[in-house]
Amino acid sequence: MSSVHDISFTTIDGEQATLADYAGHAVLVVNVASECGLTPQYEGLQELADDYQERGFFVLGFPCNQFMNQEPGSDDAIKEFTSAKYGITFPLAAKVEVNGAGQHPLYAELTKVADSDGEAGDVQWNFEKFLLSPSGEVVGRFRPKVEPGAPELVEAIEDVLPV
Repeated sequence: MSSVHDISFTTIDGEQATLADYAGHAVLVVNVASECGLTPQYEGLQELADDYQERGFFVLGFPCNQFMNQEPGSDDAIKEFTSAKYGITFPLAAKVEVNGAGQHPLYAELTKVADSDGEAGDVQWNFEKFLLSPSGEVVGRFRPKVEPGAPELVEAIEDVLPV
């Protein structure tokens, strides 16, 4: 798969960004939601962001309301919730669709990659994780129930850290 660095997105603050802004860094892309049973994973995602930031790692959250309407709020409400409840400081995008006709171009690329069971295709649920190498290659796909601190995810992150 080619690099995803040329794909742009809108930040939760309404600004334009591209994944090229993260070139040279390892990045974990996660579709997030505020009213999901997996929402407490925000805590572990922030810990990963904090623990590996100095070694060239970022978490990028992409709020999505496609799974049982578990992200119904506005971008401002999402930002307020994640900051107040979980102390989130990692970058968040504006709400996106990860599957279907309105699928964001980033997820069109990410979902081509298979998970550890060899399955590619649609995102299954909130908090599915995709690991990008510093060159922008998708090097890992972790399904929603893989916790941020799971050994297989931490090991994969450590394997692609640039520093």
